[in-house]
Amino acid sequence: MAARKAARNVDPQRVRLVALGLAFLLAWGGLGYRLFQVQVVQAADFADRSLDQRLTSIETPPDRGTIFDRNGDPLAITIEARSIVADPRLVENVVFTAQQVAAVSGGDWERMLAEIEKGGSFRYLIRQLEPAQAQAVLDLGLAGVSAIPEPKRVFPHGPIAAHVVGMVNIDGIGIEGLEAYYDDALSGTGGEVIFEKPLKSAGPDAPIAIPQAEIMTIPAIPGDDLVSTIDLSLQNAAYESCGETVERTGAEGCWIVALEVETGEVLAMVGFPGFDPERRVGLDGEPFSNFAIRGMYEPGSTQKLITFSAGLDTGVFSTGTVIGDVADRIEITPGACKSDTDDINGCYGDFSAHETRDMTIKEIFTISSNVGTIKAEQLLGDGVLVDYMERFGQAGKTGIDFTGETPGVIRTDPGCSSCLASLSIGYGVGASPLQMAAAFAAIGNDGVWTEPSLVRSIMDVDGHTTTLTPSTHRAVSEDTAWAIRQMLQNVVAEGTGQAAAVPGYTVGGKTGTSDKLDEDGQYIDQTMASFVGMAPIADPKVVVAVIVDGPAWAYRTGGAAAAPAFSKVMEAALHTLGVAPDVDAG
Repeated sequence: MAARKAARNVDPQRVRLVALGLAFLLAWGGLGYRLFQVQVVQAADFADRSLDQRLTSIETPPDRGTIFDRNGDPLAITIEARSIVADPRLVENVVFTAQQVAAVSGGDWERMLAEIEKGGSFRYLIRQLEPAQAQAVLDLGLAGVSAIPEPKRVFPHGPIAAHVVGMVNIDGIGIEGLEAYYDDALSGTGGEVIFEKPLKSAGPDAPIAIPQAEIMTIPAIPGDDLVSTIDLSLQNAAYESCGETVERTGAEGCWIVALEVETGEVLAMVGFPGFDPERRVGLDGEPFSNFAIRGMYEPGSTQKLITFSAGLDTGVFSTGTVIGDVADRIEITPGACKSDTDDINGCYGDFSAHETRDMTIKEIFTISSNVGTIKAEQLLGDGVLVDYMERFGQAGKTGIDFTGETPGVIRTDPGCSSCLASLSIGYGVGASPLQMAAAFAAIGNDGVWTEPSLVRSIMDVDGHTTTLTPSTHRAVSEDTAWAIRQMLQNVVAEGTGQAAAVPGYTVGGKTGTSDKLDEDGQYIDQTMASFVGMAPIADPKVVVAVIVDGPAWAYRTGGAAAAPAFSKVMEAALHTLGVAPDVDAG
């Protein structure tokens, strides 16, 4: 009875305390277990997860490769600029801020205002300022306005080499010229900076990174450098000559290409009006265009080099072969010469009237007789002329390292009775100035056509150099090439190209004059006047092609408009390359 009574007298308060103690004990045990799991068993996992939440990264752009001329002078380089940015959340007076930044930087305040009003935490106001100009903006002390470093592409020689080098967009991506064609090589590989940041910012003045926190840097790999084929001094001479030609002749434009004969390397390639690669607009307000590579024109009488090469190479005629009864007009399509309009194709005439007479191949070439050339072409077999045009690179692209090259056009409609006559004198064929320069270079290179190029080598950050090798093929025999060069020399000595002579050197070349086409494909009273030639004749080193677009009527021929510019540029090229004179100055 006593035992049962004792059991009934157990203190409930003590039971509750014991239960509570056991609960606390279990709780602490669970907590201890959990702490053990977190701090010991899963410590590494939680540490990694915590670090992942704190880690952030910033991409670091690589330095874009430099483009050099063949002698190491920079044509395109990258410098460090400053871009003005805003955090719209912190800007106090948006209109005042936009106006102040614009006043100091020279930007458009309304555009800046529109950017700020878009909101967010980051907006560009104006990009790629000179450091001093950016600092002047920062000195205004405007809330929410700061500056960040940003690379900027600059072109030390402005428009002089712009049609070759091209340009980049505001983000430094190549969009024209060598900058576009070699963008992958020039761009390099971006790097990364990885660091710890506070999970909650203490405000705009809080540190971006946790002090003394570990930072890992993956360095950017700079882009490759390009060594171009361009000779800056010759490029400058050609640009000046083009400008002088446009002013002298009243032309709409001028293009000059200079090729090294043996290698196919482009020593100079210019157009006028020029182009500002940093403003990304032509000096005449027109968009970027490289007519020397992308343009197409009917070459006129410079095409006769290929026509006569075909006849000499096949043995159909020699330079002394006589072509009988060469009149100053020839009718290929019946009724064409009697038509008062151009509705009937097939009437061709020489530039100047003359009596009908016999002429040798050499004389026909020297005076550039269209009628004599057509009669000479009629001696060739079927398909021969077109075959040689293809050998000289007129059926496709040259393969130059430049975007958007024109493939050229050869009109050979099956039902066209006058097409071959037109082709023989440079009509019905569309070619670029570069294609014509390469064709003449084949004659200068003893009959071997060489693929033109604009880059000699590519050098990576470790100094490893890749040299580019052009493709070649034989167009005509050495004997044919030599015979053509002698006739080219006679054109300058006695014929239509006398204004192309260079003191101290034997020079050969061919004039070209072709009517321009309007937008509807109709011929108009404007011409494309050209001269393409080489020197010295015994062992040519350089070919220069000059094309003058729409000169005034008094300068409408290649001899009047283009030959004088050729003389100046060829002389500069020969001196630049150190070619010894081959004619006694006395």
